[in-house]
Amino acid sequence: MIANQKEFYGGAGLMAGFLIVLVLIFLPLYEGHNGLNFLDNLFNSISKGSAYYIPGLKENIAKSLSGKRLDLDVKFESAAMAGQCRPLFEKGGAAAAVDGAKLKVSGDLGQIMANCLDDADALYHNKSDVLEKKYGIKGRQTLYDWWVSLKGIQKSLDGNKQFDESKAVYTVMTKAVECSYNYFGIEAQNMSSRMGVVIFALVFYVIYTLWYGYAIMFMFEGWGLKISH
Repeated sequence: MIANQKEFYGGAGLMAGFLIVLVLIFLPLYEGHNGLNFLDNLFNSISKGSAYYIPGLKENIAKSLSGKRLDLDVKFESAAMAGQCRPLFEKGGAAAAVDGAKLKVSGDLGQIMANCLDDADALYHNKSDVLEKKYGIKGRQTLYDWWVSLKGIQKSLDGNKQFDESKAVYTVMTKAVECSYNYFGIEAQNMSSRMGVVIFALVFYVIYTLWYGYAIMFMFEGWGLKISH
């Protein structure tokens, strides 16, 4: 039996409105996407716009690693992977010879990292075709090969106690290679250009959450359910 019909049906009306809006959120009404996908794409594009570290990394690498000689055995999981990663070093002006599942690499570490950053920059701007023309493989595969290669370089540098160089390689791997790989296909946007939509989304989220909470509360209280000690 309903104790307070006005409160109960008021809550039921709020719940009905909540469910109608929920259905609208899941319809493809927002630039061909449903509401969740639209906001997911929006915030991904905004986060990409704030994660462009490559220009600064190029300057730092030119200062810290230019002219530093690299003579390392870089280990891979297989000889096939070593052979696939070999052109990455050669395009950076280094000599690289396959020795089983290893690459014997000799060259300028600064030039190798500069080539890596050029490739990461191309994929960050969604120019996979540039890397396909350069290496003959898909752009994301190129960046994955770079990631594997940099992990191997970092491990070898740590083994030689070249920790400053290892730290620089790790920074390139995380802030350039991983970033470009993960954001490939997303168009970068600045927060300022979509500020109105962002503010609306955040305010709507708060209001919509409260909307559901009050609907449940009014329905339960109108039904006669109360919390007591």
